[in-house]
Amino acid sequence: MVLGALGLVIVLAVGAAAGYAWYLNHKVHRINVNGLSDASSSGADQGTQNILMVGSTSRCALTQQNAAYGLCSQGVTGVNSDVVMILHLNPATHTVSILSIPRDLFVPNARKEGANKIDAALVEGPSQLVAAVQEDLGIPINHYVELNFDTFANVVNALGGVKMYFPEPVYDAYSGLNVQTPGCLTLNGFQALQVVRARHLQYKAPGVTATNPADWPQETQSDLARIRRDHEFLRVLATAISKKGLGDPLTDQQIVSSVVSQLTVDRGFSASDMVNMVLNYHSVNPDAAPQLTMPVAVGNFGTYYYEGGNYGDIEFPAEPQDQQSVNSFLGISNTTNSMTGQPLPSPSSISVQVVNGTGVTDQAAQTSQALQALGFHVAGLGDASAVGAEAETVVYYAANTPSDLAAAQTVARSISGAAIMAQDASEVPAGANVTVVTGTDFAVATPAPATTTATTATTAKGSKATTTTVAPTTTTTTTTTASSSSSSEFSAPTPKTEALAPWDPRSCTPSGGEGP
Repeated sequence: MVLGALGLVIVLAVGAAAGYAWYLNHKVHRINVNGLSDASSSGADQGTQNILMVGSTSRCALTQQNAAYGLCSQGVTGVNSDVVMILHLNPATHTVSILSIPRDLFVPNARKEGANKIDAALVEGPSQLVAAVQEDLGIPINHYVELNFDTFANVVNALGGVKMYFPEPVYDAYSGLNVQTPGCLTLNGFQALQVVRARHLQYKAPGVTATNPADWPQETQSDLARIRRDHEFLRVLATAISKKGLGDPLTDQQIVSSVVSQLTVDRGFSASDMVNMVLNYHSVNPDAAPQLTMPVAVGNFGTYYYEGGNYGDIEFPAEPQDQQSVNSFLGISNTTNSMTGQPLPSPSSISVQVVNGTGVTDQAAQTSQALQALGFHVAGLGDASAVGAEAETVVYYAANTPSDLAAAQTVARSISGAAIMAQDASEVPAGANVTVVTGTDFAVATPAPATTTATTATTAKGSKATTTTVAPTTTTTTTTTASSSSSSEFSAPTPKTEALAPWDPRSCTPSGGEGP
């Protein structure tokens, strides 16, 4: 039983265990999660479902405290979504895909009080994290699954461990990972957790002579590299579960008893839902399940200050790469409302207020002219106080309704660079559907050339005139508005898929060699 993702593997394992329905309904921890979307009954995404899978860092929620993780009793009380993944299920094609959201992505609705990294949303509860994903990224969430350190480790232990090949020695002082000898190793649950938590990795590449791991080269990608390794681990884990085979009563019982009391799901995610997913996706090949990561622009300036607050290292959105990834993940076109599967409204039906959010001279006026060239109606111009030296361009909409969000999506998809949506009624005046608050690194798309018609003259012999219609061509050229930031302040957008680095652990061959 393979779905290519630990969260759903656990859910399906629990749901598939024959005779456990009553037990499950009383032991699985169910919580109220507000704002979840209903599965679409029409449109491009009809019948599909998205499950938000979260790895919680809460030490206080663990059944047994472990000093290796940090102790709740010693003040390690933070609650963050260390891992944020969305699993997309398409019953029409019986396919699944995964989209990871980097934990340091700075989003406007992370907290009820405003902007923060997306991993900071969970401290205000799952409903707030769901709201941030839906309101800022436009990805509908139908169910919620939360795992903790114990849940993860217990699944690996129930399988008798997982084998991974280490091409080079690796070390992470924060997660505790310390592999000194390359080769194929069997990882228990605790060791597997060290692998998937490692985001301060050091490695001993060929030619490195230092014997102290603290002196080995430091990986530079932090969480983005961890996501890459986590995707590989999920592929290895899913393959291991496939070989074990759910339906083996002993394996099923071990997995269920290991995780059932520590698995948190939304109240609407019933045992029958889980069983139905087993029936629909039992034949999925983990190697064929796409695993994507939301592209981001990583800040090169160090600590990020927003409205005077210190937010440490952050990442900004990267358009159009982000929307292209979401479209690919959901299986929709760029003219489709990602929340409903219906066509997006035309620019001519949308009124936009444009606000200068950086103080750059004429930025609002230039932006409004570019939007008008695309067919949008500009309802007015304004100015706002700058939030910091670097700022996202935010497309605000008033209410979490299909029409408001659809208008925001149409506008947002006309802007490239560090641009993102946000729900905030206070930002949208009467007479406007959305408000664009300009940032420090963005551009508005150039309209495609208009259709032209050419008519040939009648020949001297009286032959019929011919008419040729030239269709507009698609262009990716953009009109850049005035900007106050330098491109060197952020890296180029990261890719939605990335190959393993030479030091990354990977699968083992049956003989114990390095796998694919």
